Amino acid sequence: MIRGLTVLLLCQFLGGVVVALTRLPVPGPVVGMVLLLGWLAWRRPADDSGTVRVSEALLKHLQLLFVPAGVGVVAYLTVLREHALPLGVSLVVSWLAGLLVVGWIVQGALAWRGRADQEAPRA
Repeated sequence: MIRGLTVLLLCQFLGGVVVALTRLPVPGPVVGMVLLLGWLAWRRPADDSGTVRVSEALLKHLQLLFVPAGVGVVAYLTVLREHALPLGVSLVVSWLAGLLVVGWIVQGALAWRGRADQEAPRA
């Protein structure tokens, strides 16, 4: 279990180092997750069950990770109240844009799959 936690923390640390050195416009933990994905793909989860066990233990307490975000919302409640209309509009527009893009991607994938099925020789 200690080894798994070490791997998780090392991936997050290396992600931060990579972002700091390369000045990528991506958060360090995101790069760390990509590094962790590469680690797990290389090692296979069955070979590295410590990382998987630590991940499962952290997921059981995932709600605790939302506490800092909730505190931030409460701390900046006056700012959020002042800018409620632009924030609300941007949330609705971005949600709608995401919904439309996913819908178009699904329609395109289904159409592409239908063409591929029609072109395939039948036995």
